[in-house]
Amino acid sequence: MAQGRSAPLPFDFRRQFVDRIVHHVEKAIIGKRESIEMAVIAFLCGGHVLLEDVPGVGKTVLVRALAKTADAAFKRIQCTPDLLPSDVTGVSVYNRQSGQFEFRPGPVMTNILLADEMNRASPKTQSALLEAMEERQVTVDGETYRLPEPFLLLATQNPFEHEGTYPLPEAQLDRFLLRIRLGYPEEKHEVEMLERSQERNPLDEVKTVVLREEWLQLQREVRAVHMDDTLRHYIVRLTSATRTHPDVALGASPRASLSLMRTAQARALCSGRTYVVPDDIKQMAVATMAHRLVLQPEARYTGKSAESVVRQLLAAVPVPATQAASGGSR
Repeated sequence: MAQGRSAPLPFDFRRQFVDRIVHHVEKAIIGKRESIEMAVIAFLCGGHVLLEDVPGVGKTVLVRALAKTADAAFKRIQCTPDLLPSDVTGVSVYNRQSGQFEFRPGPVMTNILLADEMNRASPKTQSALLEAMEERQVTVDGETYRLPEPFLLLATQNPFEHEGTYPLPEAQLDRFLLRIRLGYPEEKHEVEMLERSQERNPLDEVKTVVLREEWLQLQREVRAVHMDDTLRHYIVRLTSATRTHPDVALGASPRASLSLMRTAQARALCSGRTYVVPDDIKQMAVATMAHRLVLQPEARYTGKSAESVVRQLLAAVPVPATQAASGGSR
């Protein structure tokens, strides 16, 4: 495929794209198809993902498997309290021979970056990724350097172990397109995992199935998926409702509205449609919005969660009646 291709890809190819990625990632992560599909949706949107769950459920394996399916550069950083911003973005080094400073890029100069245990990095180092996440660039010693295209950050964190960690600030959480939780596998899937891992590493079975140009082309096509005006109003009503909910101290930002629109478009494309339906929005709302909400202290003390608030609003906000885009799904 030629780079910069503008002709839409066939619908059968779009379905095959998602199926190929999911099939190969499932060779390493068993029984978590919904979480894998969520990661693929972020992949299509070019958005960043926060994988939040207890240790040992496969967060890092999921990222490595997803990265192996794409013909793209992949790098990993292990976040620790002594990790410096320059360890992430890169550093300018003086060259005695030329008499000039030369930029030596850090691991952020890649297509897919895994920030493992991101909440263990200091706030100063966490902030070094803010510009990269939003602007797709980094600034070192006054010079700005563009990141490769595409660029995708997948960060992991353990929500239960807080000793020696630095909670991600709201400004950084808002830059994650999705928050995904894997959870413990079912017993049958855990037994299958043991069987597969007995004599080999399941990651060795994951192959590259998507070219970089195909990835970029599908990201462009996500933006072209039709969304009815009534659905845009529906998204805004949902996000606005979080700002007035009595259990919420800080509601969803306009960036959340944009993210929900993008993820709904991507879900429609994965389903082989050229238009968004209300169910696309409802299916993506929790993963897109919940991590952006800050609950009132009394709500947290009574056991309420941001996810339950979003589900409550999905049940309360009326779903509009829409007409599918002309031409159907083809």
